[in-house]
Amino acid sequence: MSQTPFIFDVTASNFEQLVLENSFHKPVLVDFWAEWCAPCKALMPVLAKITEEYQGELLLAKVNCDIEQEVVARFGVRSLPTVVLFKDGQPVDGFAGAQPEAAIRALLEPHVQQPATPEADLLASAQALFAEGRIGEAENQLKQLLTDDNENAAALILYARCLAERGELGEAETVLGAVKGDEHKQALAAARAQLTFLRQANDLPEVADLKSRLAQNGEDDEATYQLAIQQLARQQYETALDALLRLFVRNRSYADGLPHKTLLQVFELLGNDHPLVMTYRRKLYQAIY
Repeated sequence: MSQTPFIFDVTASNFEQLVLENSFHKPVLVDFWAEWCAPCKALMPVLAKITEEYQGELLLAKVNCDIEQEVVARFGVRSLPTVVLFKDGQPVDGFAGAQPEAAIRALLEPHVQQPATPEADLLASAQALFAEGRIGEAENQLKQLLTDDNENAAALILYARCLAERGELGEAETVLGAVKGDEHKQALAAARAQLTFLRQANDLPEVADLKSRLAQNGEDDEATYQLAIQQLARQQYETALDALLRLFVRNRSYADGLPHKTLLQVFELLGNDHPLVMTYRRKLYQAIY
């Protein structure tokens, strides 16, 4: 197993420094092993993986028991593998025999501080929360990220979308105005499309009134279009796309081709890889040609 700054061999001569002194700064997991011990060799990569994930919040010291008999005797190790966790110069926990990864993680959890979450992880977490409709939680993640990097374009765009979902349209527009560069051009366009639909919906009749109009006249073009905008503002994308496509087929010149333009805006909002976009882009193509 390759050595890293967080994983190292220890001997009787450096145990005091590398394990006991280090343990006053970071917890040190000591792995007592031997070349002939098959369970030891199975356990080593598991310990290494966990240690690396802690990104320096945990150290792993390896003691070769065939060579370091003095250390073995000092700690009374009687079976292999034996793993002992040191903090503040003292053993605080440990186990003997190979253990499953989950059990090792559970042992470490009360003693080892979780590493700071990288920006990419925070952003991915916020994106997942937003997709699940957990807007407030996503917003909190993004605020944390933007505190450290207030020019992170992807975070700014998603934060603006969170604000827009809460009805803070002016503030969302201000945040989008702070986005620099063209790296996230599509995401920026999507966020602006969302703002457009939300603003339009604010000036339209209530959904119930529009549905009532359509119940009386299913070919009321204005009511069809306005209801589709209300549905887009509520993220009811499939229903809205279906209505816009039907309106386009029935009256493609309505309001200077507005159904077609709006369909393209929705495609931009959802992104080319979205299943609804692939489906309705194909339907639109068939309707045109």
